[in-house]
Amino acid sequence: MTHFEVITRIAAAPQRVFDVSLEVDVHTRSMARSGERAVGGVTVGRMSLGDTVTWQARHFGLRWQMTSWISAFDPPGNFVDEQVSGPFKYWCHAHYFEPDGHRGTLMRDVVDFAAPFGPLGSFTEVVMLDRYMSRLIRIRNDHVKAVAEATSGGTSSSA
Repeated sequence: MTHFEVITRIAAAPQRVFDVSLEVDVHTRSMARSGERAVGGVTVGRMSLGDTVTWQARHFGLRWQMTSWISAFDPPGNFVDEQVSGPFKYWCHAHYFEPDGHRGTLMRDVVDFAAPFGPLGSFTEVVMLDRYMSRLIRIRNDHVKAVAEATSGGTSSSA
């Protein structure tokens, strides 16, 4: 199983960043390069506890679908999305939002995942997926940051 964390500083209040992070349209725009879109469950608007969404995207030249659900929800501190069905043997993405002491937010993403296919999947995680998935989370976070700061009037940099 692979574990990684990404921390992003955002010049917006935790509640604002929490809300933006749950917007289906924000996520879709952040993943435009892979053509990601919501095709089932909550397909527009803001997700909440118990909601599911099925994402469809193209990665590594193949079309993938993943259905995830919001399994934990404690605004504005955190929420968790977990794979219900899809390409991973296991996927859990915890999102944390903490005040940074300067009227902004420290957004921390904690991702744990495992690829299918036993030893071959484990090898793929180490060789390719760990770096690829952490890059996707950083791209997503850069977009969340831009959207959240656009209405907050501040700027900050990713850590």
